[in-house]
Amino acid sequence: MKALGDLNPALEHRIRLAICVLLAKHGEISFSRFKQQLAATDGNLGAQLRRLEEQGFIDLRKDLLERKPVTWYRLTTEGRKALEQHLEALQQLISAMD
Repeated sequence: MKALGDLNPALEHRIRLAICVLLAKHGEISFSRFKQQLAATDGNLGAQLRRLEEQGFIDLRKDLLERKPVTWYRLTTEGRKALEQHLEALQQLISAMD
């Protein structure tokens, strides 16, 4: 089944997939907002974000907001393409069930 080969291993983890979907929808999200949305621990969320960054799927920037550091994340062009391909493969798998 071709769709299985099109699944991206980096996006098979539920938190990494959710991060990319949220970024595709909202453009840019802070670490604290991800933590809130995904109910993930700092360590787990940080590890998943780092994996996506290493894959080239997300970029980050650091700001100061009211004298507090804030890290913002956004999906790269490569990340958006990988997400679209992964979601298409999932859709093909679902359609094959009909």
